[in-house]
Amino acid sequence: MSLRNAVLATLLEGEASGYDLSKSFDAGVANFWMATPQQLYRELDKMAADGLIQARVVQQERRPNKRLFSLTEAGRRALHEFTARPPRPGAMREELMVQVQAVDAGDAEAVMAALRERRAWAESKIARFERLRARFLDGRTEEEYLAAADRIGPYLTLMRGLAFERENLRWCEETLTILDRRTTAHPLKS
Repeated sequence: MSLRNAVLATLLEGEASGYDLSKSFDAGVANFWMATPQQLYRELDKMAADGLIQARVVQQERRPNKRLFSLTEAGRRALHEFTARPPRPGAMREELMVQVQAVDAGDAEAVMAALRERRAWAESKIARFERLRARFLDGRTEEEYLAAADRIGPYLTLMRGLAFERENLRWCEETLTILDRRTTAHPLKS
């Protein structure tokens, strides 16, 4: 999957500035796709040149003018083509996993510190995702929301992000318990 498809899918919510899209990636899309603001702005320029999105300039006083992006018909067709083909299987690439794999020959305390940091990151993301979930539901039950919402894709991806971070949290806690037990019983090599 490319950043292009993630941007197209995000623009289904409506017209947005690059800043708005960047914030959307931080909040909602971050549970399945990461992009820096620089990557995002470069991709927006390419997509506009390819006719997938259009930009209009909004004049602002005391601030630089901003561009608002929206999908074109070509962008909607590209997104439709993307959703019509089967996705490639995802693969996990995470540096922390390599560190845990090598913990027996490495610095166990440093690996445990990295696990504690990852655990805190997961807790923070879970809290943020739960706040976003509450905004989606807005007092409704999940069943009511899913039956009546205009678009359910963002909610469904949010639920996957929550499940992913909850599993990360569970794994970090379990791994820390095991490593702590081992370092207490017989210290790992440092």
